[in-house]
Amino acid sequence: MMNTILSWIETNPLSATWAGLFLFFALVFIRDITQKKHTIQRNFPIVGRLRYFLEMIGPELRQYWVANDKEERPFDRTERSWIYATAKGQNNNFGFGTTEIQYEPGYPIIKHKAFPYPESKAYVHNNDPSCIPCLKVIGPNRKFPYRPYSIVNISAMSFGSLGKNAVLALNRGARDSGAYHNTGEGGLSHYHMEGADIVWQIGTGYFGARDNSGKFNLEVLKEKVGKNACVKMIEIKLSQGAKPGKGGILPAKKVNAEIASIRHVPEGKDCISPNSHSEFTNVKELVSFIEKIANGTGLPVGIKSAVGEIEFWEELAEEIKRTSQGPDFITIDGGEGGTGAAPLTYADHVSLPFKIGFQRVYTLFQKEGLSDRVVWIGSGKLGFPDRAVVAIAMGCDLINIAREAMLSIGCIQAQKCHTDHCPAGVATQNWWLQRGVDPEIKGKRAAKYIQGFRKELLSLAHSCGYEHPGQFTGQDIEISMGMNRYQTLEGLLGYKRDEVKFTKLQDYTVFPKRQA
Repeated sequence: MMNTILSWIETNPLSATWAGLFLFFALVFIRDITQKKHTIQRNFPIVGRLRYFLEMIGPELRQYWVANDKEERPFDRTERSWIYATAKGQNNNFGFGTTEIQYEPGYPIIKHKAFPYPESKAYVHNNDPSCIPCLKVIGPNRKFPYRPYSIVNISAMSFGSLGKNAVLALNRGARDSGAYHNTGEGGLSHYHMEGADIVWQIGTGYFGARDNSGKFNLEVLKEKVGKNACVKMIEIKLSQGAKPGKGGILPAKKVNAEIASIRHVPEGKDCISPNSHSEFTNVKELVSFIEKIANGTGLPVGIKSAVGEIEFWEELAEEIKRTSQGPDFITIDGGEGGTGAAPLTYADHVSLPFKIGFQRVYTLFQKEGLSDRVVWIGSGKLGFPDRAVVAIAMGCDLINIAREAMLSIGCIQAQKCHTDHCPAGVATQNWWLQRGVDPEIKGKRAAKYIQGFRKELLSLAHSCGYEHPGQFTGQDIEISMGMNRYQTLEGLLGYKRDEVKFTKLQDYTVFPKRQA
């Protein structure tokens, strides 16, 4: 048989070459379509390998034809490389010094101490050297108060906007790293039940907590919360950075039977989120709604909002001060955020960027003596240690990350979230594309990213003489004002964050339990 084959190859070299190529590509095709480590290869057998080849020779190509490492938006190549390497547990260091322009206006410098906090003295909780608990307990007067194990957590991204495998991967990553996972306004699904702590976000559509007419139903919410001890907090979404003041639309083709059942909406029809809540129309009604949910579920309840007009926040502070009621936490979303689809003008021009928006709200609450009563959560392109340090120094107690978490599970910034054709299988309901996201492998990567993020955050704190990143102040950071001109963050923003009465890290590792 072998002699016959060799004889045929010798007499038919061209045909043999084509046959060999066909066999080779067939084997590569089978290998690509069955492996689970590389989403692009799994979704696009053979052709997907071209991406990795071009990526390998990318630096040479970019020198002549394409953008350099710092030009891409919203995340440049070096930022994405850091996330990918951290998520894969690879070397995430960079060589040959910085490529940043350190005199560029707005560039932050973190000031290290001559005598750092000794890492040899660092307390390690539960054999996790990356553990950074929240310094505040959220909702201390509620039936089920909550102290997050991690100050870095996964922000709101709905099942529907993201595929089921992406949600599974993020939830497993949150579970394994000790972070909480925000459901997004799509509601609580069984894909959120892999073991992570859950923040159930309630948006204007009240998905998963509504009756047949689309009205909010407290009894439905109470029943689901009662059955799922993983739900630790409720977040009422007033607006988000990508499209504040505008409701979202999940196209009819994405509303399959499963999503319709989870959201309590008709199958095969556009799922529309109104641009405003029907349960409240003013600040007093909002506070009453918060208290109704908190009393009904026993959970801490907070709000999420982008920042536009300041009058709302003035009224809210006044109402909290008058009644001693209101949100247990406030999530400020910057206008630079956004994981899904949004009109261009909304994405680019509506709502203030995070630093400005947070400064205005936080200082307003400070003046009223309320800032320490609330747990502050920052959101909006904060998924890197240096940006997290700045947010914490401004007054944030927790950091929520969304797009960076997507990158950790395989997102390639294709910016096709709104088309249902995400090539990485993350932001799509297409069964073929999302099958490329293996929840087990990608979940481990999400966990490594969060843990790697926290380790570097802890390292920065130690370099500046602190045991916990929550001790950073505006004096620890200087911002470039142009050539040879730097100013402290505190001086630039015009306020000091509340003093942190820190003792020692182990004092903050007592986590209240919530039973079903």
